[in-house]
Amino acid sequence: MSRTGKGKGPLRADRRYPASTATRKRSTAAKTGKSPAVKSSAKTAAKRVRKPARRTKRSGGGGFFGPIRALFRWILRLIWSIGWRVGAVLGVVVAGAVAFVYNTLPDATALIDGRARGSVTMMDDTGEVFAWRGDQFGGMITTDTVSPHLKNAIISTEDRRFYSHFGVSPRGVASAIRINLTEGRSALSGHGGSTITQQTAKLLCLGTPYDPSEWKSETEYEADCRRGSLARKIREAIYALAMEARYTKDEILTIYMNRAYLGAGARGFQAAAQRYFGKSAAEVNPAEAAMLAGLLVAPTRYAPTSNLERSQERASLIIGLMEQEDYLTAAEATQARNAPAQLSEAAEARAGGYFADWVMESVPSFLASETTEDVLIRTTFDSRLQRAAEGAMQTVFAEKVREGSKAQAAIVVMSADGAVRAMVGGRKTRVSGQFNRATQALRQTGSAFKPFIYAAALDLGYSPNSIVVDEPMTLNVPGSGPWSPQNYTRKFAGRVTLTEALADSLNIPAVKVSEAVGRDAVIAVATGFGISTKIDNVPAMALGTSETTLLQMTAAYAGILNGGSSVTPYGLTELKLLGDESALIGQDGGIGERVVSQSAARQLVWMMHEVIESGTGRRAKLDGRPAAGKTGTTSAARDAWFVGFTGEYVVGVWMGYDDNTPLTGTTGGGLPADIWRETMVRVNDGLPVTPLPMDPPSNGSDNRLAGGGSSDGQPSNGTSAPLEDFGNTGDRIVRDTERAITNVLKSLFGG
Repeated sequence: MSRTGKGKGPLRADRRYPASTATRKRSTAAKTGKSPAVKSSAKTAAKRVRKPARRTKRSGGGGFFGPIRALFRWILRLIWSIGWRVGAVLGVVVAGAVAFVYNTLPDATALIDGRARGSVTMMDDTGEVFAWRGDQFGGMITTDTVSPHLKNAIISTEDRRFYSHFGVSPRGVASAIRINLTEGRSALSGHGGSTITQQTAKLLCLGTPYDPSEWKSETEYEADCRRGSLARKIREAIYALAMEARYTKDEILTIYMNRAYLGAGARGFQAAAQRYFGKSAAEVNPAEAAMLAGLLVAPTRYAPTSNLERSQERASLIIGLMEQEDYLTAAEATQARNAPAQLSEAAEARAGGYFADWVMESVPSFLASETTEDVLIRTTFDSRLQRAAEGAMQTVFAEKVREGSKAQAAIVVMSADGAVRAMVGGRKTRVSGQFNRATQALRQTGSAFKPFIYAAALDLGYSPNSIVVDEPMTLNVPGSGPWSPQNYTRKFAGRVTLTEALADSLNIPAVKVSEAVGRDAVIAVATGFGISTKIDNVPAMALGTSETTLLQMTAAYAGILNGGSSVTPYGLTELKLLGDESALIGQDGGIGERVVSQSAARQLVWMMHEVIESGTGRRAKLDGRPAAGKTGTTSAARDAWFVGFTGEYVVGVWMGYDDNTPLTGTTGGGLPADIWRETMVRVNDGLPVTPLPMDPPSNGSDNRLAGGGSSDGQPSNGTSAPLEDFGNTGDRIVRDTERAITNVLKSLFGG
């Protein structure tokens, strides 16, 4: 068909869809001659058509990863929808728990001193404090009253963001978990990431007080408070949040500083500053503050009384943290490191040592180791005499004992009335809770027992000049057979006086005298003077085969010095509760009943004086000061003793090995006598010379004891009691009966 009109285009159908490109749109517009409004409408329509295509492309369209991404987004939406609801519920629960705890919290000052156990403070004979036991509380301190260095050291060490967090530090917890896992532990084992507020909550045991009826001990209670389980951590966090809402930051830090345990029985930084440095917590310098703060991580391990060097090394690390937090300048930190904190001399001595341990054992436990009150004990302790005894032992061991020797020694210094003035229970002196060889070690006494034998003879009327024959002898001991005692020298001296026999520590004369006066009489004298341990009633008893303690032996010799009366050793003179005027317990020892006559005691003192002047104790002789004493050496030299006195003090010395190894090259007249002399020189330094209460024997007395060849066998006082040979059993029975009747009459009528 041909064209019929000019200017008309070819005949064709309209497009079903608009052109998809800008060129086609422009072409169409040009051909049709549409207006701009129409063009704009066309553009808008084109955009509406293209939008679905772009959304389909973002959703991934088809392909392998599209469904996976869609599933992942669905899971996230599900978690979020559940999570925020659960979080909201937990938030309400936590808020409720915090509010509940908040309402149970008391005023901050009520939480300062939370000790379940009280303290024991011991004072010497002048009223000065020399020892502490139990949980010592030095008094309340606050963030305003302590040294700024101490406050800064605590924050640098334990919680440098303390003043900015809300009681729990998520960053600290995350860091602690990371460190624990790195070090091969479980997430909650080791570092806890606890803030000071959380640590305070733990010190308060989450508000659960100690109840003795529910716990075996306070130690078990505190261990339970320190448990690190997840449930416990959650409760701890809630309690910390409640504390942050209830108290100010300074109040929380104040509670923490007053309740933290810092070793050696010190509860709180005030008690610790007094315990270790002898000063208030307000006066500590940066080095001392760092040492105190360093105790928080492990108070027993880092206590300066336990290991000063280790404590100083820990303090050096704390100083570095203080410098890092700009609490110290570089110069101040260097100065603190170059002059580390030192344990004060007074604080070091306040461990109390063996004497304090002994006093604690003599007090009822509810007023001592288990007290819930603060107890004050006045004692007989003399710090000057204690230093004298410790110095004497250290000097002799340093100068006369081979290096590396494991030999031990013990010393007791006592007044004539039984008041214990000083006590050394072993070579390591500045300790507490250690084995006390002066009070706990049962050892054979050897010849140190012999004065009781001669005391019995003198009390029966015999004289220091009475004669006994030192010669070979054999006794038939029932159940054991023949027994032949020997002298230390394996020689025999023949006829000797009782004084010579004691001075030279002859064994055979001691056995003869014991058998002649009666073993029962000797045992009665020894027990009367305070030997409470079992004494075997056998002939060998005379040679000191029975065991006792150094304290009992020293007290027995004090009875000889005071004129023949028994003595009960004591260290406590008064016990009362802090704040009370009246005492609960008074002096529980002193001079008791008479054991032997004063005349017999004074003669025995003279005989023991001769031991030092011319006998086995010559090495103990003091220049210009009279003294009396007795040596003692047991079989195979397993124990060596020297016990004696001047007019002022009694001193007992024991030396030996804990495992009974024999001593090499020493007897009681050797190193123990040296220690005794060194002690006495220092103890009596500056004191006027006091004469000994002694009576030399009158001339012409020549009474014979068993085997001595006496014509009449009568004692010097003319008593009719016969002196027979130890083998005459019939006469022994008569004599023992007479003595028993005499003792009964004495006890009834005091004669």
